[in-house]
Amino acid sequence: MASVNPFNLSDSEEEAERRPNETVDTERSPSGGAPGPPPGNPFSPPADAEPPTLLLSSNRTSPSGEGSVAATSAMAGTAETRISVDAIAAQLLRDQYILTALEFHTELLEAGRDLPRLRDYFSNPGNFERQSGTPPAKDQVLGPGGPLNRAGSISTLDSLDFARYSDDGNRESDERVAVLEFELRKAKETIQALRANLTQAAESEVPSQERKNFKSSPEIQEPIRPLEKRALNFLVNEYLLKNEYKLSSITFSDENDDQDFELWDDVGLNIPKPPDLLQLYRNCGSPLPSPRDTVDVSVGVDFGDLPGNCIAQDPPKKLDLSQQQQTEVVQELEYQISLLNNEKQSLAEQIKKLQSEIQTLKRTVSSPPPATLDLSSQNASNPSACTTTTTSSTDPLSVPPTDNGQYLDIRGVSEPETNPDPPSSQNITQPHPQSHNKLKSRPPVQFDQPNRKLSPAFQQALLSFCRMCSDSRLGAEVSRIADSEESVMLMLGRCLPHIVPNVLLAKREELIPLILCTACLHPEPKERDQLLHILFNLIKRPDDEQRQMILTGCVAFARHVGPTRVEAELLPQCWEQINHKYPERRLLVAESCGALAPYLPKEIRSSLVLSMLQQMLAEDKADMVREAVVKSLGIIMGYIDDPDKYSQGFELMLLSLGDPSERVVSAVHQVFIPAFAAWTTELGTLHTALIPSLLARIEKLLMQGEHGLDEHKLHVFLSALQSLIPPLFAVVLQNAPFTSRAKLNGEIPAIEVTRFPRPASPLQDVATIIGSREMLSALLLLYDHQLEHEGTTGWDSLLWVVNQLLPQLIEIVGRINVTSSTCVHEFSRFFWRLCRTFGKIFTNTKVKPQFQEILRLSEENVDASAGNDILTKATVPIYATGVLTCYNQDEDRKLLVGFLEDVMTTLSLSHAPLDSLKASFVELGANPVYHELLLTVLWYGVVHTSALVRCTAARMFELLVKGVNETLVAQRVVPALITLSSDPEISVRISTIPAFGTIMETVTQKELLERVKMQLASFLEDPQYQDQHSLHMEIIRTFGRVGPNAEPRFRDEFVLPHLHKLALANNSQTVESKRIDIATQLFEAYSALSCCFISEEVMVNHFLPGLRCLRTDMEQLSPEHEVILSSMIKECEIKVENRGMADAQGSMSIASSLVGEDAKTKFLSKMGQLTTSGAMLANVFQRKK
Repeated sequence: MASVNPFNLSDSEEEAERRPNETVDTERSPSGGAPGPPPGNPFSPPADAEPPTLLLSSNRTSPSGEGSVAATSAMAGTAETRISVDAIAAQLLRDQYILTALEFHTELLEAGRDLPRLRDYFSNPGNFERQSGTPPAKDQVLGPGGPLNRAGSISTLDSLDFARYSDDGNRESDERVAVLEFELRKAKETIQALRANLTQAAESEVPSQERKNFKSSPEIQEPIRPLEKRALNFLVNEYLLKNEYKLSSITFSDENDDQDFELWDDVGLNIPKPPDLLQLYRNCGSPLPSPRDTVDVSVGVDFGDLPGNCIAQDPPKKLDLSQQQQTEVVQELEYQISLLNNEKQSLAEQIKKLQSEIQTLKRTVSSPPPATLDLSSQNASNPSACTTTTTSSTDPLSVPPTDNGQYLDIRGVSEPETNPDPPSSQNITQPHPQSHNKLKSRPPVQFDQPNRKLSPAFQQALLSFCRMCSDSRLGAEVSRIADSEESVMLMLGRCLPHIVPNVLLAKREELIPLILCTACLHPEPKERDQLLHILFNLIKRPDDEQRQMILTGCVAFARHVGPTRVEAELLPQCWEQINHKYPERRLLVAESCGALAPYLPKEIRSSLVLSMLQQMLAEDKADMVREAVVKSLGIIMGYIDDPDKYSQGFELMLLSLGDPSERVVSAVHQVFIPAFAAWTTELGTLHTALIPSLLARIEKLLMQGEHGLDEHKLHVFLSALQSLIPPLFAVVLQNAPFTSRAKLNGEIPAIEVTRFPRPASPLQDVATIIGSREMLSALLLLYDHQLEHEGTTGWDSLLWVVNQLLPQLIEIVGRINVTSSTCVHEFSRFFWRLCRTFGKIFTNTKVKPQFQEILRLSEENVDASAGNDILTKATVPIYATGVLTCYNQDEDRKLLVGFLEDVMTTLSLSHAPLDSLKASFVELGANPVYHELLLTVLWYGVVHTSALVRCTAARMFELLVKGVNETLVAQRVVPALITLSSDPEISVRISTIPAFGTIMETVTQKELLERVKMQLASFLEDPQYQDQHSLHMEIIRTFGRVGPNAEPRFRDEFVLPHLHKLALANNSQTVESKRIDIATQLFEAYSALSCCFISEEVMVNHFLPGLRCLRTDMEQLSPEHEVILSSMIKECEIKVENRGMADAQGSMSIASSLVGEDAKTKFLSKMGQLTTSGAMLANVFQRKK
């Protein structure tokens, strides 16, 4: 059978009328050249055709085939008679070959010749606007597209002449020329593109010998030609637009941006437009029905007679295409073939059911009406009959085949051919013996048959009034009742894609069980893939509950189908959405990877899934997605068994710990690190590789950070070590000498609630790691007994902790900066968790002795000048706050008090820096539990015999006052400070001033404030302190620190007046060094207080006079400070003047307020510059010239 090219078919009536004429002309003059392409290949011109100079035509511009043939004959048969150029142009314009005439005009212009006829025609816009004006003349022959549109395919916004349709309609000639030149240029570009298409078609023409090879060898796929591809693209885009797939059409157009889908001429001028895809599909697959004989027998259809089978066998012959599905047309047809094959199987099952029921009726009914066989034969020969048939009753349910819709389904696809051979029905039942047995075991349905004698034709006509629909897709599904599990799955696979889009988004999770069940049991892989795609795209942005439902369904699916199908069907769905624009969808992917980890092949688990999660962790911008990725990575670490992946897991841990999001880091500590530690425990590398790697990174960080430590990285590494303490203790218990003796028999005491620190997650609970609380309790009893009585001989894991881990940690602690409160706090928390986890006996016998050996408290060990004294390092606060505070018994508190007293005494007597002691007080003072204990330590210093220790105690009160409640301040702190303020040593009295100032800054009780005020007044007014330079320096420094935060009354009535007195007294100071010291401190104090609100009276009486006194000192001692002071004085005077003017007017002027605020702002900015560069102070407040 010769191959039929679907693109030869046309839905144009004009072409249908033109084709006979073309055939006649072709047969009449075979040597004159073919006017169109050969039938076998409509997309390329014939090999022996002449160059198509005047054959450029299209469906839109060619009015008739005769004109084309006439023009061709004229050009081909007049080689000897030379026709004038003007005659050719006139003929082209007369026959409406506009594009050909335009190209002819272009070629003449390029050759340097100008034809007036063509120039006048194309320069007149009226020739192209006839569709909007008067209709064309009667004798004018129009093309199939109607009147020629003016540059319809190239109309753009910049080419439209809106003024042409305005009221006056008059435009300047130069503007019209510009528009016409633009349109002419566009037309030239179109012609060049069409020429290129024709050239490509001619160049890509496959030789005839190769075409014969393709036809003789169907397995060899003929490559698609450029014009074929453009034609198919045009038809596909047309199909998408007609069926409302607008978004798909836009995407398809974007992917083929080199093609214009609005105009068929863009495909090629020498190609007629074929019918649309629907017509091609309808005409290419099924032949015309042939007349056949009918016999009055039971209905039976052979497999070879079903339409699906015909379509499955014929397309390779009819379309002359191979079965490798390399073109889009073949893919579409193959997809339709698969659908028809499925329907064929369903029809076969229903026919089999018909056969069995008819046989049952024959056996059970003693005298069946003779109309039954006649009606069945009539159904077989007349498929256009009514949709429902009966035997001899008006009841529409009187015949079982009608109930199952078999006749409807068979007729709906193609005309069935009855096979009188009885074995054909038996062959049909062979592929499904199980369902056939079920049908046989089911009792037949019996219907009452009335005693009537209606003719079958009358019955059929009568039942035609039943309003039933089987022509639509839904009608066909409704009329087909599934009779087996497989047919149910097939039906669900067909219907679910149509159901899902019509369900509300908020209720689509109700479809999850149906989708999953169908995807599990459906026999077709393509349908299963479609259903799983629907599942993952079911909800646009699924919330937590909806994601949980989908994940639950995925896990159920995985349990049912096994690892192979999970890898082949579920993982691709995850991979497709790894870069989805909605974070909820990416979150679903991340959670799916973790949920499916137990059901995947181990090779995929440690390679593909791990790589997917690693990519999402590094690239995803959403915190919640990275958090889910980290949790899924933890689950993967719980199932991975490839030791080579250890290094990758370690890098993932460090990468996730460095994440900027707190929720991601929290997930690392809760899930990933415990799971990774469990794996390293099995590998035996927890204490040999993982923990040493983190310690090495901390040491390297300390070496690099001598001039500036990266505290964030230190926190990252130390927090990871802290999360590894529970699994490390579990390793110690599981590898102990007594592990084999642990038994769960008998009474096992419960574990104390406070035995272990509260875990960050269940995975960090030691009982969870061990297996149960009972086993942990039994091991703890043996653990304590072993440490207390039997020692650590042969206990390698514990010996590693004691001999390697602890010494290395203590060494690291001694190298961190003691003034960094963050580092001190981090290490303190680490040691606290370590000691609480390993227990009190371990702390007392293994940890404390190592610290005490280093911290030998004696005056001989303190050498501040050497710079390597351990008592001045962070070891002191970390030992005090991280080790000695683990347990809160009386002996533990006494040990802590004694240690702090010894440190305070030793540092004071050796004149060493107090930073380590201050760090201990700050860390302990943050917890109110230790306030009483710290006050006890300070009282020990208050009553100490050494003045140096009493000075240290007085300075420590300053750190403690801010965190202690006012009751303790009144009862314990103030009495101690008043005691020290009357100390015989003047240095001790001076040391109490900062603490008194802090009380004035933080306490609100008036009685308490008055007592402190009286004590400070005694320091300032007592004659014995008039010459105490260091006391005055401390008071001024304290006033500058607490003045801005103190009570305004205390500041106005006490601080500023006394600063004025001190500034005035400093003017008469004879010792220049003391005078400049006092002046510098006064300058700092006045700078801080100038930002406060000061009343006009105090400003005039104390603040301004004090500044003037200070300026007097600075004129002689520091001219650069004198410039700033002069500016401050001027700003204050302006404030006072503005306030006076406002008071005189009765209200505050907005302008004066702005001036005052502006002055404050400028002063603050200048003071900020002052602290940065002392050399530029003189230029800060220069007047503007």
